[in-house]
Amino acid sequence: MKRSIVDTNQVEMEDKVVEIKRVTKVVKGGRTMRISALVVVGDKKGHVGAGLGKAAEVPEAIRKAKEDAMKHMVTLPIDDNGSVPHDFIGQFGSAEILLKKASQGTGIIAGGPARIVLELAGYKNIRTKSLGSNNKRNVVLATLNGLNELKTPEQVAALRGISVSDL
Repeated sequence: MKRSIVDTNQVEMEDKVVEIKRVTKVVKGGRTMRISALVVVGDKKGHVGAGLGKAAEVPEAIRKAKEDAMKHMVTLPIDDNGSVPHDFIGQFGSAEILLKKASQGTGIIAGGPARIVLELAGYKNIRTKSLGSNNKRNVVLATLNGLNELKTPEQVAALRGISVSDL
């Protein structure tokens, strides 16, 4: 994944908890319970990140996940009507998510975890379909992976060595 450094001190970040689950580790003396949290952070202007945190207490796990999400921020392309530049399928593990360009007024058509990522990224009009696994962590990471692989018309023109009007 390509990452661009985002100065998170200057920008007002919004965060949403996608999943909190109790995990256990079996040791000699019995089971140790911990909390695992998945948090998505974004500024609704094309910057978004996801992170995992694990701790004995819920607030501490959320704080750690938020810090991890800030470290893994990515910058995403948003076209003039608040959609993706082109259709794409993002993959992570066995989770796949189809991201489709949508016209003005469509809104965000996405399920659960993918919707949270898209809202915090700042997309206004997009259609998605989750394919394969419905594991929340993998769906969030597949969505981020798919969004991160998108290319603007300017980037495609530069790669091909032609002008945008020739595309």
